Order: sequence, then structure tokens, then C-alpha cells
Amino acid sequence: MALSEIDRSLLERCLARQPRAWEDFVDRFLGLVIHVINHSGQSRSIKLTLQDTEDLAAEVFLAIVQNDFAVLRRFRAQSSLATYLTVVCRRVVVRELLKRKSTTSLNGTSERDAAVPSRTPPPEERISNRDEIEQLLGHLHGAEADVIRMYHLEGKSYQEISSSVGMSENSVGPTLSRARAKMRQTKMQKT
Repeated sequence: MALSEIDRSLLERCLARQPRAWEDFVDRFLGLVIHVINHSGQSRSIKLTLQDTEDLAAEVFLAIVQNDFAVLRRFRAQSSLATYLTVVCRRVVVRELLKRKSTTSLNGTSERDAAVPSRTPPPEERISNRDEIEQLLGHLHGAEADVIRMYHLEGKSYQEISSSVGMSENSVGPTLSRARAKMRQTKMQKT
């Protein structure tokens, strides 16, 4: 299947860093990413929690934005964008699942699970520089700003943020990921 005009336009907008392009990209392909994550876990007989799925989705989107959207720049339009992203997503997810599997101890719990209570992301994921967060909040609006404030400044869990903001718990991780990507873009533009 060839690249659709809608996807071609979305891809061009993302690479040109046009306003709302990244949000539109995430909205368009989040369902696909979640599906690939669930299928990859299921085909390897790995039971994924909601937190695992959110973390893996964030890893996929971070892989896409790394190095100035290098993954998207390598796309040669010889297939649909969804097909290309499925392959990218599967590779990222399998790599992450293998990393996690290698840290599993003999009693079946992983070092990550033992160190971090359920539903609370690892502390290194939180941005510790309060000034950096305040600057980011100046560039965000609505739910994104609320999620960043609650997560990084108030230390709330995904579940607490979900109930406060009224978004699904499954959307908190990708929202944080998008906001962090915006912060990186803002930093790059200032330098």
C-alpha cells in the first residue's frame, strides 16, 4: 500500500515542526502503537500491566522523536506510514521486553518491580529542575500543563492524575511523553 496523502502531509508537518503536528501524529498512531505493544507481549506470553503498556508507548514515541525525528526522516515511502511505524514499534517493544526479561530474578520479580511500587513511575523519569518545569509549563496549555504540573511538581501517580484531570490512565504516559518532547524542542530552539 502506498503512502496516503493524509500521512504524507502529517509527516511533512512533523518534520517541519509545525504547530500541533506532533500531537496530531500521536493522536493518529497511538492506537496502532498500543495494539503492537499488546500483540508483542501476547505473542511472547508476557502479561503487560497498564503501566507497562504506557511505558512502552512512551519509549516508542521517544524513539521516533530522538535525533530530530531520525526515524521519520529514514522513511522512504515504499509502504504506508502505518506499516513502517508497526515495524519500528515492534522493534522498540521487543528490545525493551528483552531488557526487562534480562533483569528478572529467579523468583520471578524484576529489579524494576522490586524497586518501584506499582503504578508509580521510576523517580529518574521525573524532571528534578523546578525552573525547567516552570519554563515548560509556559509553553503548554490545558491538560498537558495540568499533567506536567501534577506529575513533576506535585509527585502524583498516573492514577491520581487520571482521576484529577479526567483523562484515561492510559493517556497520561503519552501526554507526558509529548510534553517532554516539546521541552526538548524548546531547548533545541534556544541553543
